[in-house]
Amino acid sequence: MNPLAQTNELFFNRSGMDEGRVTRLVQDTLKGLDDGELFLEYVSSENFVFDDGKLKMTNADTSQGFGLRGVVGDVTGLAHATTLDEAAIKRAAQTVQAVKTGRTGTAAMDPAQTNRHLYVDANPLSAMAFEDKIALLQAMDAYARGKDPRVSQVSVTLAGSWQAVQIIRASGQRLADIRPLVRLNVSVIMKDGTRQESGWAGGGGREAYARFVDPKYWMPMIDTAVKMAETNLRSVDAPAGETTVVLGPGWPGVLLHEAIGHGLEGDFNRKKTSVFTSLLGSRVAAPGVTVVDDGAIENRRGSLTIDDEGTPTQRTVLIEDGILVGYMQDRLNGRLMGTGSTGNGRRQGFAHKPMPRMTNTHMMSGNYAPEEIIASVKNGIYAAQFGGGQVDITSGKFVFSAQEAYKIEDGKITTPIKGATLIGSGADALKKISMVGNDSALDGGIGTCGKDGQSVPVGVGQPTMKIDGMTVGGAAV
Repeated sequence: MNPLAQTNELFFNRSGMDEGRVTRLVQDTLKGLDDGELFLEYVSSENFVFDDGKLKMTNADTSQGFGLRGVVGDVTGLAHATTLDEAAIKRAAQTVQAVKTGRTGTAAMDPAQTNRHLYVDANPLSAMAFEDKIALLQAMDAYARGKDPRVSQVSVTLAGSWQAVQIIRASGQRLADIRPLVRLNVSVIMKDGTRQESGWAGGGGREAYARFVDPKYWMPMIDTAVKMAETNLRSVDAPAGETTVVLGPGWPGVLLHEAIGHGLEGDFNRKKTSVFTSLLGSRVAAPGVTVVDDGAIENRRGSLTIDDEGTPTQRTVLIEDGILVGYMQDRLNGRLMGTGSTGNGRRQGFAHKPMPRMTNTHMMSGNYAPEEIIASVKNGIYAAQFGGGQVDITSGKFVFSAQEAYKIEDGKITTPIKGATLIGSGADALKKISMVGNDSALDGGIGTCGKDGQSVPVGVGQPTMKIDGMTVGGAAV
């Protein structure tokens, strides 16, 4: 069954709404506006937390509703409800029409349609029995504890959701998408005497549970978490000061996402609040640095067949060989900036308005082998994984803590260190990149991005790369 037929069953056949009348209501409401849509959404989700050898929490949730949006210029009217009936949509229409205030607009062109499907529409929640999910968590807990007698605590989380959306536009165009999403995480704490350290690993994507519940997947994942904790038990205080930093591939791209990616979203640049405003065509990064946002990668956590305005996602080059060449756009900001949408219009749910957001944002591979990059460093730090951090989206200034890091001495990775904090600004760090590795990789599928109170799943990634002269905060001087 195709997505439109499936969502018709959810939103019309079950609710008793008449799709013809609802479509005409949307057309009448949005007539004379620049843009807008009716966004219908149904989400079922579940979450399991297995901690300290016990099932600590399990929950299941189902939600549905609609958001009716009208746009005139840069003014948005949004009304939403959890009730799927025509009367509720009519009440919302009265609210949305208030944005007209005597003004009229020219309806924006509908998004192009696509027959592409980036993920299967199978519901992960029903593809695996409840008892099997609990057995999986128990097996993971036992395996982690058996890896090393110093493992004192294990926490495993399993989460899945199934989202169905249908978008009805002013022209009567209707678009739909069925979106599965799963995630599996493990964290461990190891004790050695009075000292304890942690490690973690995780993965997920827009697919069912099958790949992740296979021991061939989760055993290496737990090995990674235990190795990180064991490494941190041997760590010494990180040196402080300005030094060369080498970032590992994959998840360390979260720094790129936060410190640079947000500054390349269209709304910040239209409002001239980004450090990258008005720099299209200018050099913003070192030669060899190419950054893309790609929402059209099969099964990835940040991918979407269509975005939340109905636009097919795409591969958008943001920085090419160090030159800023593009921004990520939703329909509103793309229309006002004269570029059109890049398929980056995203919303947390029906009660939220769409805005330009990242999907899978990553730096492309360069020409250097990772070993060659490490060998080029006399004294520095290798940051293999990141933990938390803080970023000023407007300026790109960041503070990120390394969860797993090592000293680099005479071209070799040596002693593990703890407490390393990277401090700087995204725009400055881009220009200090001196070597880009040939091993670009996306993270395992664990990213969630927050902006203006909305959270959406994303992917991040990068190759191994060397940054000259970065400030590092640490306990040792």
